[in-house]
Amino acid sequence: MVRSRTATAAVGLVASIAVSVAAWYYFDTLLVFLLLPFVPVLFRRGDDRPPVEECPVCDFSTRDPSVNYCPRDGTALDRRDDA
Repeated sequence: MVRSRTATAAVGLVASIAVSVAAWYYFDTLLVFLLLPFVPVLFRRGDDRPPVEECPVCDFSTRDPSVNYCPRDGTALDRRDDA
């Protein structure tokens, strides 16, 4: 599944390429600077995200560090290291 951050960056990149091509066609100039803001977002690592914590009883999972217990049954959450 594509992460929303990557999908947003990809849509922005396609839109900026379309604007650059349109500007090149109409004004005879290529606006390459519109592409530059999206390059770091596309190649950024996801290491800055908190770990996934799961309820061992049900299928609830969260990345919110302030949630320590399952909101469904009150069971303490376990950290999943493989995500």
